[in-house]
Amino acid sequence: MSKKIAVIGAGPMGLAVAYQLAQDGYEPIIFEAGEKIGGMTAAFNFSGLMIERYYHFHCTADLDFLKILDELNLSNKMFWVETKMGFWFKDKLQPWGNPIALLKFKELNFLIKLRYALHIFLSVKRNNWKVLDNLDATRWIKRWIGNEAYDSLWKPLFDFKFYDYSNTISAAWIWGRIRRIGRSRYSIFREKLGYLEGGSETLLQSLRENIESCGGRFILNSPIEKIVIDSGKVKGIILQGKLQKFDKIVSTIPLPYVPQIIPDLPAHILNQFISKKNIAVVCVIVKLNKRFTENFWLNVNDPNMDIPGIVEYTNLRPMDCHIVYVPFYMPFEHLKFKDSNEKFIKKVRQYMQKINPALKKSDFIDICVNRYRFAQPICGPGYLKDLPPISLPIQGLWLADTSYYYPEDRGISESIKLGRDIARMVQI
Repeated sequence: MSKKIAVIGAGPMGLAVAYQLAQDGYEPIIFEAGEKIGGMTAAFNFSGLMIERYYHFHCTADLDFLKILDELNLSNKMFWVETKMGFWFKDKLQPWGNPIALLKFKELNFLIKLRYALHIFLSVKRNNWKVLDNLDATRWIKRWIGNEAYDSLWKPLFDFKFYDYSNTISAAWIWGRIRRIGRSRYSIFREKLGYLEGGSETLLQSLRENIESCGGRFILNSPIEKIVIDSGKVKGIILQGKLQKFDKIVSTIPLPYVPQIIPDLPAHILNQFISKKNIAVVCVIVKLNKRFTENFWLNVNDPNMDIPGIVEYTNLRPMDCHIVYVPFYMPFEHLKFKDSNEKFIKKVRQYMQKINPALKKSDFIDICVNRYRFAQPICGPGYLKDLPPISLPIQGLWLADTSYYYPEDRGISESIKLGRDIARMVQI
């Protein structure tokens, strides 16, 4: 049997698939529609600074990420930092993310604060998510902390990430986010997050070099036109109008693209892919000559700001300048997604100067805008049971994207784990 296997998509999951195949003696060929590997983790030149288009951080529980760093001899490039969280609420910047900050939060009474703390504590300790799978997150949270606390602490995060879908998000998915961050702490008072020296690009290039050294190949700027199926098995791919034969293919591209490139799948499976919804993102990146706040993550609850939060990346990974990410999440179909870059930039300047009035126009060195169509799958209750299996009823075809991390949120460590698991499936 041929050792060559096609891997479609060179994001972290596709790279993990190819890496594991290469380690096991195969020579994968990786097809990527873009000009660079990495997907949402890819870096770009931001006026002389190579940085990711979309922010990434690592938690102490990201075991699969840490394991592959060790295999690639990159563990010495991993650094852990005590970070802080803040909350912009009622025109005040307040500390957040630890018991003392919660006690000092003036807008809620003690009983509500106690209920909130208990909910977070038990969520972090919980291991079994199955009982949360069929619950919607808003009802689950309100049941624990009440409507008042939900409106103050959670509602803006749901509304400005999911919009019309905010009341249809799985409690298991939210639990996964709470647990991941909650378990990356020195103690209940101190949060610890990690960054890789050189950013995600360090990992991406090391994976590429390893794959190529084992005989794997990368074909960039090459969007696949079709995966050809014949008599219930894969035959190959169509690229630039020509058939390239493969008897095994792994696709890691976003699920909504699947009906376009595999139209010959059974109708009921195509409908499952078509029904999946995603959130898009317009991510504004700001380069400053001074610090914005002391927080890595700043929750935002302000009726005049249509964002769930602000990430000051250089409060995690030190740089010569100060980098702030301001993500505007929304369904791709939302009219706001069509707004000009200039409109988003204007909003960000206003928001940041409201939160920190000491910021002057001259403190903004540069601002850019990146957009991504499939930033976040919308995971409703019982999400996983409505997904087709990774190993489809087509011989030689495997398919997954970040949707299959459920109930975990999208992340590099989750991509590595699932990618390596799929590579092992392919070899059975």
